[in-house]
Amino acid sequence: MTEQNTGHGPGGAADAPDPDDNRRQVLYWRLLARLFDHEEQPALESASLAVVEDIGLPPALLDPGASVGSVVQRHPELAAEFDGLMTPEPEEDGGRDRAAEVRRAALASKVLLNVFASGSGTVTAEQLARWQSDAEWFERALGCRPGELRGGRGGAGRAGAGGGTGVGPTGTGVGGPLPDLSRLIPAIGPELGSIEAGLVKRMHLREVLADPALAARLTPSMSLIEQLLRDKDNLSGVALANAKALIRRYVDEVTEVLRTQVEKSTVGELDRSVPPKRVFRNLDIDRTIWKNLTNWDPEGERLYVDRLYYRHTSRKTTPQRLIVVVDQSGSMVDSMVNCTILASIFAGLPKVDVHLIAYDTQALDLTPWAHDPFETLLRTKLGGGTDGTVAMALAQPKIAEPRNTVVVWISDFYEWRQQELFDSMAAVHRSGAKFIPVGSVTSSGRGSVNPWFRERFKDLGAPVISGHIKKLVHELKTFLT
Repeated sequence: MTEQNTGHGPGGAADAPDPDDNRRQVLYWRLLARLFDHEEQPALESASLAVVEDIGLPPALLDPGASVGSVVQRHPELAAEFDGLMTPEPEEDGGRDRAAEVRRAALASKVLLNVFASGSGTVTAEQLARWQSDAEWFERALGCRPGELRGGRGGAGRAGAGGGTGVGPTGTGVGGPLPDLSRLIPAIGPELGSIEAGLVKRMHLREVLADPALAARLTPSMSLIEQLLRDKDNLSGVALANAKALIRRYVDEVTEVLRTQVEKSTVGELDRSVPPKRVFRNLDIDRTIWKNLTNWDPEGERLYVDRLYYRHTSRKTTPQRLIVVVDQSGSMVDSMVNCTILASIFAGLPKVDVHLIAYDTQALDLTPWAHDPFETLLRTKLGGGTDGTVAMALAQPKIAEPRNTVVVWISDFYEWRQQELFDSMAAVHRSGAKFIPVGSVTSSGRGSVNPWFRERFKDLGAPVISGHIKKLVHELKTFLT
């Protein structure tokens, strides 16, 4: 009997490799090779070029020197494909679309390499701006708003550029469909901040600031602001003016975001003990008509109004004192910037008396400038050790009416006089003042807290808030309204 080839035996059609699977493997191997080794692999480069041209994508996707933005500018039809590129794809009844997966792999490789293969050596202002633009395209590919993962202009950046190679398309095996990287968003945000901080450190920042044209290319970020604040005493003339302009731009951007959050949160209850103001804009038309329906004249088709009704708009507000104490040591730069801005916003609210204290081994009362975060930041001196007892010495005399006072203490609480500081904090809490210990005030929620303090605050009934800045806004809203 002659064996028929049904396509399922050895050498049958079902065992033949799928061309699209091969193309995807080539692109993934090139991605991995470039992430781990900056040296070009000629065989992979030529094979990848053939794949990209075969599927109708521009060869510029393989050019390490081309930003995603420049590729999109030349090929605007690709913009829509980059948006949500790495979000989960809905399952189709017909199974996997392997050709579409190859196309997505080529686009994803471009974004990942531009963001995570950040190279080495000196970085120019143009290169930093290009990386920040590519990072925004990466955030869009994950379904986020540009800047969102890096903190919405307040991301937590740590020193040194991380390798970033842990974010590759290896989750489902080389050659498999593009994995859902959106699950890794909590880890990706801090990593992006880390890479950005490393790029800033590799810049000759003073030379860039001295050239207005180069300085204008800089995009303000938390990493850049940290470097500017640390180096401001060494700058003068044009460089200092450009540094101040960048700090001002960043402060204004973050202020706008936080003010919106505060205004949405800090709304008190309607005070019905205060008669409504009898002006037209407060007129309650619907209630006025309803209450006067008995005066309707069907023949004349007229409604005679005996009484007008107005809406209550006055809200209960109680004068409150807000004392913000923030650690300005090197590990708390992000919190220092965010809390300075947040304090200025609350200082602008009616009947909120804001006091601001910054400290390391010395304490500085910044209350006279609390309404202006820009001026406040220029007066800070980042770095140094940490001694919260000197800040407490300034804060305690400000607590005149404990039950009308909230003390927000922002630090990682790595103190060298632990017991002494905690005892004074416990005394503030027992006095009736609202004491809120905060481990980090960032947009990413990244930060560590001394476990010794964390446990004692928990036992005291004042657990540490550690996370998104919205948590602090919510806590303050419940007390101040």
